[in-house]
This record gives sequence, C-alpha cells and structure tokens, in this order.
Amino acid sequence: MSNTLVIIPTFNEKENVESIIRAVFSQKKQFDILIVDDNSPDGTGDIVSELQKEFQQLYLEVRTEKKGLGTAYIHGFKWALERNYDFIIEMDADFSHNPKDLIKLYKACAEDGADFSIGSRYLNNKINVVNWDIKRLFLSYFASKYVKIVTRIPIFDTTAGFVCYKRKVLESIDLDKIKFVGYAFQIEMKFKAWKHNFKHKEVSIIFTDRKRGTSKMSGSIISEAIFGVIKMRMQGLPK
Repeated sequence: MSNTLVIIPTFNEKENVESIIRAVFSQKKQFDILIVDDNSPDGTGDIVSELQKEFQQLYLEVRTEKKGLGTAYIHGFKWALERNYDFIIEMDADFSHNPKDLIKLYKACAEDGADFSIGSRYLNNKINVVNWDIKRLFLSYFASKYVKIVTRIPIFDTTAGFVCYKRKVLESIDLDKIKFVGYAFQIEMKFKAWKHNFKHKEVSIIFTDRKRGTSKMSGSIISEAIFGVIKMRMQGLPK
C-alpha cells in the first residue's frame, strides 16, 4: 500500500480510463488509485473491474448515479481518510493532467513543506494550456483572476483540478459542509484550506485538453463558479 492515493472521478471515460490507470502505475513513485465512477453507462466501471485483477492497488467505488465532480471527490476524500493515506491527490481521467506531474505535487507536500499543492496552469500569470479554443481559455484564465480578486486568496490557478492535499487538511475541513459541485468546488476547497492557514505551493504544469471522450463542462457549472465566489466572499463559509 502506498502512502499516496490518486482519486480519479469518471463518467463515460471508457476511451481513457485504462490508459490513465496504466500511466499512473508506471510512475517511479508508487501510487494507489481510487476510481470513483458515477455508474457510467459506457462500461467504464467494467473496464476498471477487469484491471483490478492485474493491479492490487487499484480500487473502485461505483455510485448509483451522476452526482457531480465535487461530490465524487468528497466520496473519495472520505474513503481515503478511513484508511492510512498521508497524501490525497485529485486528478482528471482524460490526460489533461500529465501523470508525470504527480511526483511534483507529491514532493511539494512531502519535501517542500506545503500542506496542499496545486498543479497550476497560470503560475505567475504565465498561461500553460494546450488545445483550448480562445473562448474557453479566456473564460478559465479570467475566472481564476476574478476569484483571486473577489476572495483575496493568494493563488493564481484557483479553479485548478490537479491538487494534492495532506491528510491533515482534509481532516480539518468539514467535508459535509462543502456546498458546490462543479468548478466552484475546486475554489471552495482551496478557499477553506487557505482560511485554515494551511501552506500552499503552486507547481507549474502544462494542461492539455482531452483528445478522447467528451468534456463535462456546462453552463450551470460556470454559473455556480461565478456566483458561488461572491457568496463565499460575503459569508466567509463555515470551516
């Protein structure tokens, strides 16, 4: 058993799930993987079940329906806290996050003193995104700037979904009180960790848009992020 768990939420990721699992397990550091699948009708969960016969450190949690990215990660966080993991990493299934960067996030927490580390697309305002159209890039970049201004959180990539948390960070946050499920979930987690005075470190990564499968981005997710941030700033959010 590794001391580090990589949580990968999935919904209809049959084109990517085997490749991403093999890529994570091929890294020099040993990672465990938890797939949280929202009962994908395309058979994603079945593919993972077959791979479990090959990889003892691969775990699968299948939920009964699609409930959103945020709740999938909360499910994974609770699963990890019930076990002896010291570091818990969020990661997408579609290779937008390079598995080779996992070690960077891990070392930022395990060796460099951070309590949570962020794979940042916009560190020091430098944009490292590949294959996004200008509209989506503009929306993402300025959403992060907007969040930073409204909340005053000192993080460049506030909507990043490639994050490593030390166990104590997740133990300090009341996971049952997390309000948001989309992009705003990522903002809320960082905001609460910062409010608890945990140290963070941003690690520069290159984000590459998915080549296979379908994006889960929607208008409701964007709206949640925009208006949720204002609510967070006004209320401060309970810890």
